[in-house]
Amino acid sequence: MIHFSVTDEVIILVYLAMVVYVGFRASRKTQSTQEDFLLAGRTLTLPVFVMSLVSSWYGGVLGVGEFSYRYGLSNWFTQGLPYYIFAAIFAGFLAKKVRATNYYTIPDKLAGSYDRKTALLGAILTYILVSPAPYVLMLSILLQMIFGWSMMVALVVTALTAVSYLYFGGFRSDVRTNVLEFVMMFSGFGIILPFCISRFGGMEFLRTHLPAVHLTWAGGNSIQYILAWFFIALWTIVDPSFHQRCYAAKDGNVARRGIFISILFWFIFDALTTTAGLYARAALPGLEQPMMSYPLLAEMILPPVAKGMFYVSMLAAIMSTLNSLSFVSAQTLGRDIVMRWRLAATSIEAVELDAPSTMLTRIGLIVSFLLSVLLAWSIPSVVNLWYAIGTVTIPGLLIPLVASYFPRLRIATGYAFLAMLLGWLTSLFWFLARYVGSSGDSYPLGIEPMYPGLVVSLICWVLGKMLGRISVAPTTLHPA
Repeated sequence: MIHFSVTDEVIILVYLAMVVYVGFRASRKTQSTQEDFLLAGRTLTLPVFVMSLVSSWYGGVLGVGEFSYRYGLSNWFTQGLPYYIFAAIFAGFLAKKVRATNYYTIPDKLAGSYDRKTALLGAILTYILVSPAPYVLMLSILLQMIFGWSMMVALVVTALTAVSYLYFGGFRSDVRTNVLEFVMMFSGFGIILPFCISRFGGMEFLRTHLPAVHLTWAGGNSIQYILAWFFIALWTIVDPSFHQRCYAAKDGNVARRGIFISILFWFIFDALTTTAGLYARAALPGLEQPMMSYPLLAEMILPPVAKGMFYVSMLAAIMSTLNSLSFVSAQTLGRDIVMRWRLAATSIEAVELDAPSTMLTRIGLIVSFLLSVLLAWSIPSVVNLWYAIGTVTIPGLLIPLVASYFPRLRIATGYAFLAMLLGWLTSLFWFLARYVGSSGDSYPLGIEPMYPGLVVSLICWVLGKMLGRISVAPTTLHPA
């Protein structure tokens, strides 16, 4: 059972009030143009870029606790290392190219390189990829523990709180709250580890109280499972939040340098969270809900004030990503799906319309949150949500999107569409076959769903290079 002192509750409430205040204060400067509402006028400086990217990319704190509790150091090898690698690749090869396009979203780039049909399918896959459902779930669980609400009440309150200032302030409110959340997320995890060491001891305690497999790189998982997470880390290359912040950066150098600096901060935070997860497993063996490992560890060792600060750290990590994904999800649904569908019979592009784009993004914010609440209610596991979303969508987006930035890799529009469609559907059906077929607890042929999807998409790309003829996309967007 989780208990909070009055001081802890006050600390948490003050933090929540600060987030709302910062979000609404930033909204006063937001203008009605889509460049300002969606990208804060493309004015992000290096410090703001780094703090926003670091905090918005690390919302899965309870999922990290769940994974490190179950598998130990394997958490760093699956949830940390592969993301550093692909973030560095993104920074080195894509960041400046993304900023130079002056687009607003990934579907804009797909429309400019291919056609409307490919952009619309890409928007649908992007929408699935950026679902804020895992973060709605995590934040709701924390609010449920703190205030004793039912899960549904916590889900609804989570949605209403985060929607409010994003609805009025857009991306500017998202970024400004990210800066506050960046500071808070590091401070809380910096507090709990000294208490762990003081209470239990150092590495000797972990060695004697952890299963031996928890101190190995694989954590008892198969090589194929580990590799699947490396492929899921390709998420970084197609992640709309990465692209969005590059579009919003002051220039390409800010985007490139900002990502490299962010990797250092992610490494530090991963070291803090993984170590805390190891202490939770050593001190609290046999938890029925590993997602609760961090809260229960805090309950065991932290005094008042320190406990409140640690909960603020978890809330900050989750809320930063929840807000960012919610906003990307909203603009993907409203601007990139609904608007593109409505404009399909015209020569007008979504990039050219300010007022409808802003309005539909706001409507998309409400709809996306409602859908996320339902999804979080249906699949109450953060790790499972991450795995399901990533493994079925990345194979469709990865190859056509990356190829669109490099003239030598580009393929004809029809083949790009097929690579996206068939890569996605192959992984989706492979994933579903585990539950509707006779294979029981394993996927067909014992192969993870991402692999066949990537193979099919790659085959389409090879055919496109061999047989296709590249022409200028008829619906090329004009940079703002």
